[in-house]
Amino acid sequence: MKILQPHPWPDGIEAAVEMQNSLRHKVIVTDQLPESIQYVAGVDLGFLANGTISRAAVAVLNFPSLQVVETATAHLPTSFPYIPGFLSFREIPAILEALSQIKTIPDIILCDGQGIAHPRGLGIASHLGVIIDMPTIGVAKSLFVGKHGVLSETKGSWLPLIYREETVGAVLRTRDGVKPLYISIGHKISLSTALDVVLKCTTKYRLPETTRIADKIASAK
Repeated sequence: MKILQPHPWPDGIEAAVEMQNSLRHKVIVTDQLPESIQYVAGVDLGFLANGTISRAAVAVLNFPSLQVVETATAHLPTSFPYIPGFLSFREIPAILEALSQIKTIPDIILCDGQGIAHPRGLGIASHLGVIIDMPTIGVAKSLFVGKHGVLSETKGSWLPLIYREETVGAVLRTRDGVKPLYISIGHKISLSTALDVVLKCTTKYRLPETTRIADKIASAK
């Protein structure tokens, strides 16, 4: 997959905030997808050597069969500190390197993290989507911003996630009686389509197969 050189990477918080505020206006929150989705991918990151090395993983799956087509990993020195709200600056460089190694181009990428459900509307899924100009979905395991009502315990149940009086995502139950996931638009996809894709990518586990497999690869000892 050909990856164009992204914008210069900031080396501090002020520059990172400025970049987020600039790029968030480029996020597209409507569906810009092919008529038929053939491949979905998951990306995730693990760390080695006490966090000094980032190991990114990408897993490309057939859709809707969810059979693994291709995987890739990349290792890079970790160049940005761990600061909530700025994880994309820490994780995207290695993710881009892993994506550059795959030959099967996914139609949608599911990211382990937030999309527009973010204080400045640019979590890792949105940031990555804008950089590579591809549809992305944020699939987070925990709440970052926003509030929601009491969710049913039944798989497929969801409620809107409200932040600053706007819907920025949804809380989604992917298994009966199991902790929900927090889904948000990354780029070039609507929330309803994002929810549909995540559910279709979820089998017997809490996580969709895309990010579950990517997580397993990125976290392998």
